[in-house]
Amino acid sequence: MYWNMELASYLIEAPWPATKDELIDYANRIGAPPEVIENLTELQDADEPYESIEEIWPDFPTDEDFYYNDDDSNNY
Repeated sequence: MYWNMELASYLIEAPWPATKDELIDYANRIGAPPEVIENLTELQDADEPYESIEEIWPDFPTDEDFYYNDDDSNNY
């Protein structure tokens, strides 16, 4: 399973929380690339729905990642 920002971007607006099957259905309906469907197919069947993209791709960049050291930029 391989995720990157482009692939993960197809799931950002998914109807969270969602099960594996719901995510696959959503990806098919929005016309996500086959790589997204393949990655979702490789997910383990969980008893509980996935709450967010971070549960599927733990390295998903958050807003904090984009604003690293933003407070220091005004000191120059």
